[in-house]
Amino acid sequence: MAEIKIPFLDVGVTYRELKPEIDEAIQRVLNSGWYILGKEVEAFESEFAEYCGTKNCIGVGTGLDALILIFRAFKELGKLNDGDGIIVPANTYIASILSITEAGLTPVFVEPGLETYNIDPDEVEKAITPNTKGILAVHLYGQLAEMKKLRRIAKENDLLLIEDAAQAHGAIDRDSNKAGSLGDAAGFSFYPGKNLGAFGDGGAVTTNDSDLAKVIATLRNYGSNEKYCNNMKGVNSRLDELQAAILRVKLKYLDEQNQQRRNIAQYYCENIKNKEIVLPIQNLELKIQNCKNHVFHQFVIRSKHRNQLKEKLEKAGIQTMIHYPVPPHKQNAFKEWNYFSFPITEKIHEEVLSLPIGPHLSGEQLQKVVKSLNNS
Repeated sequence: MAEIKIPFLDVGVTYRELKPEIDEAIQRVLNSGWYILGKEVEAFESEFAEYCGTKNCIGVGTGLDALILIFRAFKELGKLNDGDGIIVPANTYIASILSITEAGLTPVFVEPGLETYNIDPDEVEKAITPNTKGILAVHLYGQLAEMKKLRRIAKENDLLLIEDAAQAHGAIDRDSNKAGSLGDAAGFSFYPGKNLGAFGDGGAVTTNDSDLAKVIATLRNYGSNEKYCNNMKGVNSRLDELQAAILRVKLKYLDEQNQQRRNIAQYYCENIKNKEIVLPIQNLELKIQNCKNHVFHQFVIRSKHRNQLKEKLEKAGIQTMIHYPVPPHKQNAFKEWNYFSFPITEKIHEEVLSLPIGPHLSGEQLQKVVKSLNNS
């Protein structure tokens, strides 16, 4: 096996590039002597809410916590009850499903569209029953789900619409609205590998619903908004000051880095010439660089010979990843659903392969990836 010369993602590059600003931000927190729910979190919440175009942002411990707290807060507000059905794409990462089950709700799986890998609005409409109370739209791989159609469906059926925006920081729809502002609430992850990544775990909820925001802010802090007075059965899930300070620095460069990812995606789509490979975007009439609805958190190809292709690339020193090899309904954690059959979802999970698309890839590295794929 060749030495990996092109890593899938080098998260340390951004630190080295922004080292003076990040070091200053870290030192500012350390010197303050205040490390939990202080001025840095408040400032980041304000800045990220403004960036997303929402009235409120609440920093929490992880992206999974963000989604769980959204569902729990809606229960506190009487808009959801135990056992209510939440429609969710079958091909998402398991965290989307866990957020529903951990809140005492029932996932209702539907198939995605094979071209976008996102939830299919037509399948959503078919799945609605009297027990259905919400839709969890996942912007998978960084591409916005068809939110305009989903909003219409949600409005016509009196359903909540929640965004799992963990992979879509900065994605923008045709009406110039950003991920995080397209539903009733949205959950973000700041895991280090995300387009906007912290140097540890972190997450946030964005929403225009101020009542929901207040409940989430209470739930994340032991159910308390006044010290030692606990009005709800809350949890400890708080974005810490260090991560907030780092995110404030990195947020300033998010749009620029997202554009670099689009440029790389454009290069891949124009230069990968292999009939055995299905590219994520087939129609190049509209330049990918101009498609703001996709921030290419991942550049995902499909191949019926995925595992062999992955091995060949590794031998050439190119690291790839599989997002994700096993769909949630086939996981041991949910054995009660193992008998479910979702052919499109299962095809996706059997064939997808993610190529390196970090914003700091060099032209030489991109050429090597393309050459290796075209010779496979």
